[in-house]
Amino acid sequence: MVSGDSGPLATALAQFHAAADRLGLDDDLRQILASCKRELVVHFPVRMDDGSIRVFTGYRVQHNLARGPGKGGIRYHPAVDLDEVKALAMWMTWKAAAMGIPYGGAKGGVRVDPKSLSLGELERLTRRYATELAPIVGPQEDIPAPDMGTDAQVMAWIMDTVSMHQGYTVLGVVTGKPPAVGGTAGRVEATGRGITYILEEAVAWCGLPRDGLTVAVQGFGNVGSMVAILLSQRGYQVVAVSDSSGGVYDGTGLNIKALVELKQKGAPLSQASGDHISNQELLELPVDILIPAALEGQITSQNASRVQARLIIEGANGPTTPEADCILKENGVTVVPDILANAGGLVVSYFEWVQDLQSFFWDEEEVNERLSHIMRRAFREITSLAERGRMTLREAAMVLAVSRVAEAVRLRGLYP
Repeated sequence: MVSGDSGPLATALAQFHAAADRLGLDDDLRQILASCKRELVVHFPVRMDDGSIRVFTGYRVQHNLARGPGKGGIRYHPAVDLDEVKALAMWMTWKAAAMGIPYGGAKGGVRVDPKSLSLGELERLTRRYATELAPIVGPQEDIPAPDMGTDAQVMAWIMDTVSMHQGYTVLGVVTGKPPAVGGTAGRVEATGRGITYILEEAVAWCGLPRDGLTVAVQGFGNVGSMVAILLSQRGYQVVAVSDSSGGVYDGTGLNIKALVELKQKGAPLSQASGDHISNQELLELPVDILIPAALEGQITSQNASRVQARLIIEGANGPTTPEADCILKENGVTVVPDILANAGGLVVSYFEWVQDLQSFFWDEEEVNERLSHIMRRAFREITSLAERGRMTLREAAMVLAVSRVAEAVRLRGLYP
């Protein structure tokens, strides 16, 4: 994070208080909604392949459960800390509310570089972490999902661990599982597909000509690579992508299929052919659409004035600081906020949970149709509110989300 810009928790709180100001929330309700209900920090030992013991630190935060059980991913990354997880949990609360999904917000993580572990070490770490989480997760309490550094296999291990504790299979304790153990069709592609639906809506709403639009995607993991694939198939010109090693640029359009194949072999994009650029350079390219789909805090007061894209679709959580938001607004850049743009994973996780509870599963076509309906409906609700209230899309999304959670808190009251 650049000095002078907000960290993730300060960003999340600033966004909340701005919405609370617009809604005129009283101090008591502000205090409730600005606080996390539960914060779990665990330190747990794992036996490594060489016989040594390493102690890892893990987190699970439940922000607000007024609208339903907690929902949020589990992140394995060396930079994970409590403030980041609290911010991500708060964003999940607003995301679920903005989409009209009956969940509260939660998030988890372990401070580890998963690439440094063997498969056996990764499984032992996951199962021990899941054991620490077992008292506070479950289909009616808190339902984890994959996030950065985790995948369907990690979710299967968590589901199995919790099931062993219960003595029976608990399919609905996590989402993002493989279909063979209760996962849903379309979950892997869900976040990227949802971003694509929102991008199409935003292009039309902004009055941009669809033909020939250029796109840069920061982040080439599950989300960024899927977005690049889907947009290329739809005729958009994806000219730049990047991962943690850096990026590659071609003004005539990249061969996304070749880049995906390179990544599948375990190679970084720094080994791809083409003009190599840094992640920061990618953000400042002369493109029509920019999709930051990596870490939070990428567009800041230091680089926002150099962003040339006319439309930003936030694929990551919290990629734009409040300071940068002000600059982008002044420069006429439209930002579609994270709690709308990247909610596809949440929506299809909800579908998976519903299917697990009913033991009745849908085909991928039905999943995608339902996803498209919910994403596009939410976009229309938020843009309508933005137009009526003369707000940015982030301001409108936050006002809508916070108002829905505040209403649930008011209706439920305080116990005892």
